[in-house]
Amino acid sequence: MIQVRHRDEIYHKEGGWFSANWHFSFDEYYDPQNMGFGTLRVFNDDTLRPGVAWPMHPHRDIEGLTYVVEGTFEHSDSMGNGGVLAAGSVQRATLGSGMMHSEMNHSKTEPMRFIQMWIMPRERGLTPSVEQKSFTLENRTNVLLPAVSPDGADGVGVSVHQDAWVYLSRLEEAKSVEHEFAPGFGAYFFLIEGEVSLNGERLISGDAALIRDEKRLAIEALQPSELIMVEVRA
Repeated sequence: MIQVRHRDEIYHKEGGWFSANWHFSFDEYYDPQNMGFGTLRVFNDDTLRPGVAWPMHPHRDIEGLTYVVEGTFEHSDSMGNGGVLAAGSVQRATLGSGMMHSEMNHSKTEPMRFIQMWIMPRERGLTPSVEQKSFTLENRTNVLLPAVSPDGADGVGVSVHQDAWVYLSRLEEAKSVEHEFAPGFGAYFFLIEGEVSLNGERLISGDAALIRDEKRLAIEALQPSELIMVEVRA
């Protein structure tokens, strides 16, 4: 089953210094029927204005995943980790027993867009840590790139303490990729840009889809397209 969520069905927030689309209940947005997908609890598509920061704030018992869509992302936290990540980069922050962290637009002139995901870990109280990696456009062109995988099992991207994967792809027009799901797994799919056919369902920029009980997923680009897909037990 593929349940398409059109862009105008997703909660939108204008915060002055940021613009956001919150796909599941988050902060002021609360819908008891929309609390996540499997172990994926949060999926936020955020844009920060030049030079601004999401202030330092605490979290615990979350695997915080970040994908930088556009611009330059800067991270800092209470454990002294930091770094500047270009578009195409991913980061995993294990917040476990508790950590303060902040997201900042490193550029003073350009906006920065990033997707933040919260995955609920297998166990509570994990030691906080940060892992990050950058990918080129070529790395993810016409493939489903496993940028995040359980405990780094795929040996390509960063690891997460859960049975979860994050795939990235940039599809050229008329190109396609396929994915097979193990029993009990599904995915949350988001079309960052473009137009695709998802097992025959048409999606355009900003649309998303909840995918359950599908053995195989065929993604065909009807125009050049950028996408992200989170696979979890559904």
